[in-house]
Amino acid sequence: MAFDFTQYQVELGTLMALTSANPGAPPTDPYFIQILPAIIDYAEQRIYRDLDIQSTTTNGTLTVTPGTPFVPLPENPIVYVVESLFVSALANGSPPPITSQTLLTAVDKNFLMATFPPAYWGIAQGAPQFYFVQDQTTIQIGPSPDQAYQLNMTYTFRPTPLSVSNPTTILTQIWPDLFLAASAIYAAGFQKNFGSQSDDPKMAQSWESQYQTLLAGAREEEARKKSMGVSFSPLRKATFADGGGAAKS
Repeated sequence: MAFDFTQYQVELGTLMALTSANPGAPPTDPYFIQILPAIIDYAEQRIYRDLDIQSTTTNGTLTVTPGTPFVPLPENPIVYVVESLFVSALANGSPPPITSQTLLTAVDKNFLMATFPPAYWGIAQGAPQFYFVQDQTTIQIGPSPDQAYQLNMTYTFRPTPLSVSNPTTILTQIWPDLFLAASAIYAAGFQKNFGSQSDDPKMAQSWESQYQTLLAGAREEEARKKSMGVSFSPLRKATFADGGGAAKS
């Protein structure tokens, strides 16, 4: 079932065999309270990396400066992965000609520097065709723009972490089981003091196995959301040879 921050603490505390005077209230153990932000961060970062969540993708608008190939990225939310970038408007606000290339191609920095060297940024200008993600704050485009184009970017971001001031997230509402399993992996390491975990790794390994099982199902569900028509389950593979209706084990 879905849960909020308080319910999450109760559930996790129960798994860690930590209870308070009121079994329905979060644990009051000071070490649990101290380590809780790290547990949440581990679980959230791991799931956001492992699961390509549709809801963590958004769009942003960028305006380039003529003669400058460097374009600042949005600061809030911070850009993690640029998925697509295209020219959406010219300097005067009108759409680009339908016959022109609007979708920019991702390339590496060496390609940009060799094809559009700095010596020509001020004289060899045109509509952006290529881009390189320099870091989480800047992209470089080529050629150097000849006018203030407007670019539209699709990118992934990290949602606000779970906390007392942000009591629910997409993970606690849609994948509470997966989030709890990821949390338990870190919690198991904490209870085993990490170093001694190698002597008795069964607890963490058990939760890791459970996490991987739940992750496989979540991935398949996300694929269906995106109309990818892909099944990640080995028991649900279909082939064109049998008409797509026979299951292969």
